Amino acid sequence: MIITMLFLLYLAIVLRITVFRSSFTLQNLCQNGRIILNLFGGYIDLIRQGDWFAFTYLFVGNIIWFVPFGMYLQYMGKQKNLLRTAFYGFLFSLLIETLQYVFGTGFSELDDLVLNTLGAWIGGRSVSAKTALQKSP
Repeated sequence: MIITMLFLLYLAIVLRITVFRSSFTLQNLCQNGRIILNLFGGYIDLIRQGDWFAFTYLFVGNIIWFVPFGMYLQYMGKQKNLLRTAFYGFLFSLLIETLQYVFGTGFSELDDLVLNTLGAWIGGRSVSAKTALQKSP
């Protein structure tokens, strides 16, 4: 029960940070959003500019924010299917990217889908590895 409550709090925080920002409004639906399909182009630009802080913050942050998502799904799931956990991470990330476009509160980036999915997979993998270690004699 406590773990589920913490997970719901985590979801609320992620949605607040990514979608329901201070710029959130219902007035200009689908008018201010941007879709960026250039895979990792923004990260390459940051590296070229020597902005290692922004690169690390965005690149690692997109992974780290989804680790708890994968951990929770893998921990609570009846079927410990790592690919399914990653797929649900992809779907949650797709929801966020879609909402960012619709509400114009961020850039909808292909990079985010890839990195968020990786984060969910890493989180699920960490729980799977721990469970496997606990079961071995």
